[in-house]
Amino acid sequence: MELMPGAVVNLGYGIPDGIGSVAAQEDVVELFTLTTEVGAIGGEPGSGLDFGTSTNAEAFIEHQATFDWYDGRGLDLAFLGLAQADKEGNVNVSRFSGRAVGIGGFINVANGTKAVVYCGSFTAGGLKVATGDGELRVVQEGKQKKFLEHVEEISFSGPYAAGSGQRVLYVTERAVFELRDGNMTLVEIAPGVDLERDVLGQMDFAPAVAADLALMPTEIFCEHWGKLRAIVEGRTPAVPGQPQT
Repeated sequence: MELMPGAVVNLGYGIPDGIGSVAAQEDVVELFTLTTEVGAIGGEPGSGLDFGTSTNAEAFIEHQATFDWYDGRGLDLAFLGLAQADKEGNVNVSRFSGRAVGIGGFINVANGTKAVVYCGSFTAGGLKVATGDGELRVVQEGKQKKFLEHVEEISFSGPYAAGSGQRVLYVTERAVFELRDGNMTLVEIAPGVDLERDVLGQMDFAPAVAADLALMPTEIFCEHWGKLRAIVEGRTPAVPGQPQT
């Protein structure tokens, strides 16, 4: 729902790579340009083990040329994975339990885009949820919290993003946060979840809570939706080289 007409978009590996499939199902793929860091431009990017491919792509370019494009501020919007986040909006995707897993092109993408949306589950390690009737239910809570007092390693700096005016969102199945004035701010929760038990009680810090805290649209928790085109077409088109609202 953060997509906008004419935008150049990067999709990261993991939950974000499913955005191409949703865009295809909702018949909006042609309204923007979806890319991956390995050089696929346009069409419907592949997901999972097919990450890096694209169905009906407009072009494929060399890996290093893709990063020249990204580093040159060619991106309007990026969707990246969320492993850990903390009270300052920092994100960790590169080190866990003292073991380095690597950063890849994450830093280039996260810092080279006008807006970034981090996508991930709210907890990890056995989380099970169910949807239906426009609500979300937590069937089994994950064993590991992902919203921590301090991340183990800073792969993305929240304070730097706040200082540069970058728009940053953190989207999970049950809650959405936005970095506002340098503070992690809860802006939406899923219908059916309990704010204290399922959200605030599963975090190691107390986020700011927006005065206009809203429910996520109930329709997205139903089997069929079909409203993404109207939402995207109703947004302000992206203008290359200019910051987005």
